[in-house]
This record gives sequence, structure tokens and C-alpha cells, in this order.
Amino acid sequence: MIRDGIEKVERERVEEIESEIKHDVMAVVKALAEQVGEAGKSIHFGATSYDIVDTARALQHKEALTIVESNIEKLIDVLKTLAKKYSDVVMLGRTHGQWATPVTFGLKMIVFATEMNRHLERLQELKPRIVVGKFLGAVGTGAAMAPHTLEVQKKVMEKLKLGEPLATTQILGRDRLAELINWGANLATSLEKFTIEVRNLQRSDIGEASEAFDAEKQVGSSTMAQKKNPVTSENIAGLSRMIRSLSGPALENNLQWHERDLANSSSERLILPQFYVMLEDAIAKTSNVFENIYVNEERMRRNLEETGGLPLGEAVMIALSKKGMGRQEAHEFVRTITMEAEKNSERFDNAIKNNEEVRNLMSEEEIEAVLEPSNYIGHSVEIIEKCLKEMD
Repeated sequence: MIRDGIEKVERERVEEIESEIKHDVMAVVKALAEQVGEAGKSIHFGATSYDIVDTARALQHKEALTIVESNIEKLIDVLKTLAKKYSDVVMLGRTHGQWATPVTFGLKMIVFATEMNRHLERLQELKPRIVVGKFLGAVGTGAAMAPHTLEVQKKVMEKLKLGEPLATTQILGRDRLAELINWGANLATSLEKFTIEVRNLQRSDIGEASEAFDAEKQVGSSTMAQKKNPVTSENIAGLSRMIRSLSGPALENNLQWHERDLANSSSERLILPQFYVMLEDAIAKTSNVFENIYVNEERMRRNLEETGGLPLGEAVMIALSKKGMGRQEAHEFVRTITMEAEKNSERFDNAIKNNEEVRNLMSEEEIEAVLEPSNYIGHSVEIIEKCLKEMD
């Protein structure tokens, strides 16, 4: 085929040669040599196959990581927007699946945003170790083109805008790819963690936030017509688990016999495309979930009210301590009241309001204030503002 006056090697011809000689890169070399006449005798001079493969992959890494980086930045922006919008929207905080103390939805989102920002920083740190090519020949000595090999390698990598290895064998050290895949596995774990939170908040008995749902057309279940399932978040969980599964073979591939064996080659042909496709998809889907998330502030208020004030137990303990009751005494005092209130099916806040010892230490206005969830979100808004400022 002729394109712009330059003859192009056809894939079919390369495959034909490879079927005969059983070597992929040499098949390309022979097919190229057929097209360029006298110059063909110099093609691949001084090179080994992985000078070509690893350098070509470095170019692919550079392009793929640019896409991944852009998607991470978008997700961070989405989470920052939610953090700012809901910075003072109070909701139940939960630890061990139990009611804890109040938190804000915005604080939850800024925690996610800062975690993603750390992944972005890690990516920027590791990119120079991944976007690296090589031209040092069979075992990394550069003997075939000596004394000019290092100069040639430098010029090639400068032209391709790739880094050079300080020292290598026939292939670039697979610690580089192991670092990349494990970074992606770490990131994927965060994506699953964030969307597990969405899945939990969307539970029918909680209902504080949920994935967007097209009420006019979308179907949640083939049999239960009322269902609105967090299917995208569940899909992200599946993708994240697959991404993490690539860590094992990526680490194993750093094991090589002497200067080179071929045990890494077959798995890398599977690992790398799958890694980038699944990771990019998982990040994009996570952005979509949070960009379109439905936040039910009314349900957050109702859930707080239905706790009977129990999440303010610590607030009451701290308030009593400030009034002169010892901290340990106040802790036991509040613990006893919560146990008795539960036993008697009484609201905790009413038990506090009616407790004579509490009324002797605190005024009615002080008791009401300490039992107001919005008064016990600490530095939530300040923390969010600080994080937004530092990430700008």
C-alpha cells in the first residue's frame, strides 16, 4: 500500500511471515526490509526485540496515563463540588455499622477527594519510571553498536520524548510495571470504597443518597418493579476486583532468569490492555455516579431524629465534663443512661432532659444546644475549606 509516497507494511504480510518464522518482532523487521530496498540491510541493526517492544509500550503508557490522569482530575473536581455544596449538611456518622456522632455529607466527599488527590500525586511520581524506553541490545551492554550505543539511545529517546534507563538487562525491569499495576489496584480499591458508601446510603432502610435513576424509562428489576438498584456502583466493584487481580502476575513478571526469559511476555499482553481499559472505565463510571448523585437531605434529618439523640452521647459527655464532672465519670453516667433508655424504650434525648443531675449542672437552653446535631460537627466546614484551598 502507498500512503503519502511511503510504502506501508501490511499487517497481513507481517502475520504471514510470523507464521513461518514464529517470531513477532523479526516478522515486522523482515516486512519492513521488503519495502525499503537497500536501506533494509540496516533495519534493526544493533537492536534486540525488547528495545522495540518496551520502547513502543512506553509510548502507549504515556498516552494511556494521560487519559487516566485527566479522568482522575475530573473525579476530584466532581467530589470537590459536592464537598463545597454540602459542607454543612448534617447526617449520621457511622462506625462499625452503628450510629456514631454527626458528620456532614460534605466532609465525607472531601475525604474522598483528598484520597483521589493522593493517587494523582502518586501517578505523577511514578510516570517518569514508567514512560521509559531502551536501546541497549541483547543483555543491556549496548555492545552491538559500541562505542555509539549510549549516544544513539539518548537521541532516540529524546526524539520520542521518553526517559532512559540508568541500567537494564535485555528488558526494562518489571518492577516498573509492578509499581504501575499496584498503583492502579490501590486506586481501584478507593473507587470501590467510595461507591460502597453510595450503595450503603442507598439501602432502603437508610435512603440518604443514591445513584441517579431515570424514572421514566429505567428498570431496576425484571420482577420487582419497585426496585432502584445501585447497578453502576456494583459494576465498579466488579471492575475494581478484576484490576486488583492483576497485581499478582505483575509482581511475578519481575522474576527473570539471568538477563531475560519469556515468562512475562504472554501475561503482559493480557494484563496491560485489560488494566488500562478497566481502570479508565471504573474512574469514568465513578465520576458519573457522583456527578449525578441524589442527596436526600430530608431523609438525613429524619434519620437523625429517629435516633432519639443517641449520636449526641459524646456531646453530652463532653458538656458534663466541662461543667465539672470528671470525664470518666461522665462517660459512665451517659453509658448508664443509654442502657436504661434502651431497656425502657425511651428516647435518649428525653432521658437527658429529664435527668435531675444533668438539670442541676446545665440550663435548659444548654441541654437543648448540646442535643442539636448541627452544633456537633466540629471543624467540618473549616476542614473542607482548607482542603479545597490546598487542592486548587
